[in-house]
Amino acid sequence: MVLTSVGYSFTQKFSVPAEDAFVWSIDYDPADWSLMGLEGKRKISRLSKDAIILEDTRRIEGDLVTKTRLIRINPKRLSFTNTHISGPTLHSQFWYEFFPEGKEGSRLEFTGLLLIPSGRELTPKEVSGIASREKKGDSRIWVNLAKAMESDYAKAKKGGRPSRTPARS
Repeated sequence: MVLTSVGYSFTQKFSVPAEDAFVWSIDYDPADWSLMGLEGKRKISRLSKDAIILEDTRRIEGDLVTKTRLIRINPKRLSFTNTHISGPTLHSQFWYEFFPEGKEGSRLEFTGLLLIPSGRELTPKEVSGIASREKKGDSRIWVNLAKAMESDYAKAKKGGRPSRTPARS
């Protein structure tokens, strides 16, 4: 078995202050898949205030796939990591860091380091294709999450009840 490292990154902007975007993003819920525009099941186990285990199950290319992820949170840096601790891409790791963009905006800097198991060494073209597909899929998820986050933030600012953690006033 050969492991191939596939790196990719992208930026997602939000019309939400960085601290609020960060807090919203780490408020995990079993309904998260629907916010991402996907179908799946999520079990959440909070180990401590800065460590969470997510057990995610979804159908991928006809197969039911379960991935267990360790989330480590760094509130001082408005960042968190997501490390696969079981599943088909074991030990893959993803970094999320939020930065302010003006008074009411922010951006997410996402970096993915996927470990792909294969029966052979993958060609540079294959690695590039995987990186491109993963970037496209993950960035599409974050476009969907941005819409949900911005909607929740607008509701909270108007005194309404958001579906996730309320934004600061």
